Amino acid sequence: MKAMYYDAFGKTPEIRTVADPSPSEDGVVIAVGATGLCRSDWHGWMGHDPDIRLPHVPGHELAGKVVATGKGVMRFKVGDRVTVPFVSGCGHCGECHSGNQQVCPNQFQPGFTHWGSFAEYVAIDYAETNLVHLPEEIDDATAASLGCRFATSFRAVADQARTGPGEWIAIHGCGGVGLSAIMIAAALGANPVAIDISDEKLAFASECGAVATINAATVGDVPEAVREITKGGAHVSIDALGHPVTCFNSIRNLRRRGRHVQIGLMLGDHSTPQIPMAQVIGHELEIYGSHGMQAWRYDAMLSMLSAGKIAPQKLIGKRISLEEGVPALVAMERSEGLGISVITQF
Repeated sequence: MKAMYYDAFGKTPEIRTVADPSPSEDGVVIAVGATGLCRSDWHGWMGHDPDIRLPHVPGHELAGKVVATGKGVMRFKVGDRVTVPFVSGCGHCGECHSGNQQVCPNQFQPGFTHWGSFAEYVAIDYAETNLVHLPEEIDDATAASLGCRFATSFRAVADQARTGPGEWIAIHGCGGVGLSAIMIAAALGANPVAIDISDEKLAFASECGAVATINAATVGDVPEAVREITKGGAHVSIDALGHPVTCFNSIRNLRRRGRHVQIGLMLGDHSTPQIPMAQVIGHELEIYGSHGMQAWRYDAMLSMLSAGKIAPQKLIGKRISLEEGVPALVAMERSEGLGISVITQF
């Protein structure tokens, strides 16, 4: 099969022919119909993820058809259209038994712990626990766009933050994660405030449901600007970028007893950001992480999609080939384009 392959961190990947994968006893092989490019893939390529072993094939947002199954797989068959959370649980540990596969200590992550979906085929372990059947009306590109950014945002906004109708939610960063969070928050009846340094992205955020926008490049005090718009501070705030400044601002702009959720990865030099801990204590703030979403929670998200309450397909910027994915991945840190890129041609 063709695959995007690298054997050194930071080295430009190549398109190579590598061996086709085989399913494990509890796994499947999927013919990839579409796979999204995500900032997490860039972090992995840069060597920021300790789970990656070289040589490596990246890619973790995917959808496609099952083409082979292990003998232990009963609920899925060849020909089924499926997607999978990028954090997949083993199905046997205490976290999995409690329904929290997203923090399984033995987790399987395509594109990180194992070779991923920037290829014609990808092997997925623990299929019974993690595969998600796709409705026919949802195409592969839309389904792939759910796999990391949208699903992680859904869990962050709906489950971790418990965002309710009428609440103010500040979203720092209007990339794929932030725009997803804005769309989901608006669908839940909340009032999203979008913060970014790009007027173009802020305009798009308004199209996705933001009721107010703040350009952090032109505002001297972002938390104060949020407090002014929300008349006292956000009930919920999300760092969708993953930077010490946006993390600090996201906590700082909360009202008393507000909830901060960290979605943007804090890796490398950014792994230990400053936190306004006096405010956390004195205002009884809540701080959460959000790392993927369980397969069993996809039903709620897919139901909202089928009902037209959310439209993740609006966030797809470009549909590109596997070969075009190489420069797109390398340039991801400095990319300014709207929406997300999805590989649909192999």
